[in-house]
Amino acid sequence: MDAPLRITFPAPPTLGSSGAIEVRRADGTPADRIEAATAKTDRKNIGGAVSDTGLPHDFSYESITIDGRTAHVHLHRLLEYGQSYYVTVDPGVFAGFDGVQDPRKWRFTTRKHAVPSRHLTVSAAGTGDFCTVQGAIDAVPLGNQTPVTIDVRPGVYTEIVYVREDRPHITVRGAGMRRTVIQYANNDLRNGDKALSNGGPADVCPRRVLETSDIHNCWRAMFGVDAADFRMSDLTLHNTTPDGGSQAEAFRGNNERIALERVDLRSHQDTLRLQGKGFVTDSRISGDTDFVWGTGTVFVQDSVLESTDAGYISQSRNDDTRPGAVFVRTRLTRAPGVPDGSVVLSRSAVWRFTHSQAVFIDTAMDSHIAPVGWQIDPNDCAQAPSLSFWEYRSTDLDGRAIDTSQRLPCSRRLTAAEAERWSEPSFVLGGWDPER
Repeated sequence: MDAPLRITFPAPPTLGSSGAIEVRRADGTPADRIEAATAKTDRKNIGGAVSDTGLPHDFSYESITIDGRTAHVHLHRLLEYGQSYYVTVDPGVFAGFDGVQDPRKWRFTTRKHAVPSRHLTVSAAGTGDFCTVQGAIDAVPLGNQTPVTIDVRPGVYTEIVYVREDRPHITVRGAGMRRTVIQYANNDLRNGDKALSNGGPADVCPRRVLETSDIHNCWRAMFGVDAADFRMSDLTLHNTTPDGGSQAEAFRGNNERIALERVDLRSHQDTLRLQGKGFVTDSRISGDTDFVWGTGTVFVQDSVLESTDAGYISQSRNDDTRPGAVFVRTRLTRAPGVPDGSVVLSRSAVWRFTHSQAVFIDTAMDSHIAPVGWQIDPNDCAQAPSLSFWEYRSTDLDGRAIDTSQRLPCSRRLTAAEAERWSEPSFVLGGWDPER
């Protein structure tokens, strides 16, 4: 079972630096132990994560969190079904709290058996099949070949979520963007390359695309998916890493046929990363640096892309075997205070990613978009003969045509016939029609 433990105090508690919280079975055998001293930088395996070399991967996470007067204890592993447990809390785990030592005081029994179903429910209030999204994901059998729908009821779910490659055909469905929120401050400093630079060369990302880049950066996403045929709708994913807190994806998809519908993705740097074939519709994506990026083919339509600071909307690292990122009927907006001319549509290091492609068709944009439109490194179009920075019928937010005469010289405006072709999802996505 996946339920976190909760302790509610008369006033907001303070986490101490000594002692532990222990969970034991009714016969006294230990089931789990959470140390106060390491609660902020604890480690556990999430979702059965396994690196490309077969080495299990443990994520850094906070095993004790405090929200108002309530302390939440997030165990290292799922508890067994049909078992009775008791909990003890040492003095020192919470400042000024004498703890719980009597094994008869805090006892509970888990549900008798698992819920074998193609339709699972998640409720933070404890009224569903699971209390966490990851708990429901873990209930999907490895090697799954049948569609499974996970309904996430209204609430805020503070957790890292990971779907491994051999759990395909999952749909995660919320109760609405404003009603279902999954959040966590995962980032490169906690679980990415900067955090794991000394973590051992064997603990590398599964399904690696770029050998020299995709070493540990797959683990830093708040919601990471390495499985194919994944769909998500009607919720918010918020990577709560603060501005300047390093690369921090709200969602990372690294396989084929990943579809996001009516989702709100929030972060600052690298908000949405797609590595295979991805489709996004009727959604909102916010960030400031490369907040739609990756090596995959991405089709984004009828969505809002909000810049929260000066920076870059997209960065496509596709090669010559597949298209890059295509944006159709999107609105490019900005948060208050973002200056005019401070954001570009896309950028590319053309010395490395020679075939980068970003296409904006029927795009309405505010004046925070720079007149040059695009950025390349080095800033020399002679070194970018295979670049595809394309645009068609760009307007301001009121629908008036904007002046594109100062655009990067090696970008170009599409013809009406070209725009019609590139506005078709199945054409861009190699025959996959995500709306069928």
